[in-house]
Amino acid sequence: MAEALAPAKVNLFLHVGAPAPDGYHPVCSLMAFADFGDVVSARPGQGGLIVRGPFGQGLGPEQDNLIFRAVRAFVAELGREMGELTFTLEKNLPVASGLGGGSSDAGAALRLLRDVYTPGFDDARLERVAASLGADGAACLWARPVLAEGRGERLSPAPGLPVVDAVLVNPRVPVSTPAVYRALDASGAFGDVVPPPMPETFESAEELAAWLTTQRNDLEAPAVAVAPQVGAVLDTLRDEPEALLARVSGSGGTCFALCADDIAAETLAERIEAIAPNWWVQRCRLGGPWS
Repeated sequence: MAEALAPAKVNLFLHVGAPAPDGYHPVCSLMAFADFGDVVSARPGQGGLIVRGPFGQGLGPEQDNLIFRAVRAFVAELGREMGELTFTLEKNLPVASGLGGGSSDAGAALRLLRDVYTPGFDDARLERVAASLGADGAACLWARPVLAEGRGERLSPAPGLPVVDAVLVNPRVPVSTPAVYRALDASGAFGDVVPPPMPETFESAEELAAWLTTQRNDLEAPAVAVAPQVGAVLDTLRDEPEALLARVSGSGGTCFALCADDIAAETLAERIEAIAPNWWVQRCRLGGPWS
């Protein structure tokens, strides 16, 4: 059996422009990945998907799962049929949470497919398949820090980032990405998607957090409007002394706090768990690649 981590994706900043005539919004986002996420495994079998884990019940119909969409897209790119594989998904990330869980699951499945069937399948073709699966698909394939532009498919290397201790917090409320974009469109509060000037390297968590305060997530206010519980998480994190920076990731559901070190992250996580025992709280390290 082959196994791969599907790490949580965190948008350190996310700038979103006005929609193009086709309705898609251009973006500019600095993404990092956590050393925690779903786990995807594959073994020869009769096909199908076995879902386990604390958030397995929140998924939609099996045939719509991004793992199967990834398999179909891979077969189409390969141009021939493959032997049947049975996939198992350990769903550790909340669903519709702004952490790119489905895209990261698909990326892990694509890496496994290549490893099992076609080790010579080159990176560019694999990236093309991943990009066809959605805006986060290409970035989530390799799970390394990256600057994403366009619809998310144009990738360039991120500045040098330290490995940063962080805390992820989700109020266990799914947040609809289309609803958040509708709220953004209604507000008209679109951002500039030209990449901001960035240093070549950030030397510490404190330096990174200080610079990120000059950036933003343009979907943060719409996400809070759609799901006020997300605003409660954000307010709570921003009141805590260990949080160097607190922000919504992606289109919401999950907020993240950057911390100076692992002790600060542990302290913050324990306090949030005590304040709101019904929230999902996860310590992690951001950086990567972890794939």
